[in-house]
Amino acid sequence: MLPAPVAPPPSSRPPTPSARAAGLRPEEAPGLQGRLWRGNSLGCMAEPVLASGFAALDAELPGGGWPLKAVTELLTPQAGVLEWRLLAPALRQWWAGAAPAAPAPGLRRSRPAARMPVALRSLLLINPPHTPHLPGLQGLGLPASALLWVAAGTPAEALWAAEQAIKSQVAVLAWLPEARPEQVRRLQVAALGSDAPSFLVRPERSGTQSSAAPLRLVVKPGDGWQLAVHLLKRRGPAHDGWLALPAAPGAVEPLLTAARRQAQPQPALPATLPSPERLHALARPVLHA
Repeated sequence: MLPAPVAPPPSSRPPTPSARAAGLRPEEAPGLQGRLWRGNSLGCMAEPVLASGFAALDAELPGGGWPLKAVTELLTPQAGVLEWRLLAPALRQWWAGAAPAAPAPGLRRSRPAARMPVALRSLLLINPPHTPHLPGLQGLGLPASALLWVAAGTPAEALWAAEQAIKSQVAVLAWLPEARPEQVRRLQVAALGSDAPSFLVRPERSGTQSSAAPLRLVVKPGDGWQLAVHLLKRRGPAHDGWLALPAAPGAVEPLLTAARRQAQPQPALPATLPSPERLHALARPVLHA
């Protein structure tokens, strides 16, 4: 009587049909969608995103919006002005609990942002360069009741507050001019477990430093009421040139004529520029008649 045949070990069994045999590209294989992309194509983001409110910008962002399980760096020449006009449309959607818009043509639909009760949605402001001007923010459509302001005494305290807020899944807008690459990496690791947007505002010169943030943008004043945006880093090919985004505040838009919406000739700059504090519209003192 012959012994029963011994089954081959699992490692020697014939392999199952692979993605290549099925005619799929590696980035289309089950379980890898959104986590693997070609260097010359835009990442499709398997994680949730929040539409930015600018169609031209969404078409250049992986997944078609701001990532929610990652930190986003905004590099500006002057903190406290441009970031509000850039982020206000997305933050209005966040507070309203609206689902993100459909991705731009050519992009796979990303997983929608997780919904949570609107009452629990808030935005934590960490070390803003100017005292938040509530009437001005309300003019952008941002409710004052959803804003929390943290004035940290030291850069270490600001970083600690940002990390704890991200871990608590609270939307964060933090001004961290002195953050080091390893500190940004720590915030990025914390953001992997959050379904709330996290934005770090840093000086434009920080663009020469390495960063673990998967998305980095340079934001400058554009012509007229536009914002000039360049994607310094993203999951995909390098972004060439600048995007011109119309970003006139909602309260100002009805007051602008067609001519005022267009680029105007810029006068010659004076020999000495006023202090940055005076350039910030929301921080100007109220003049009484």
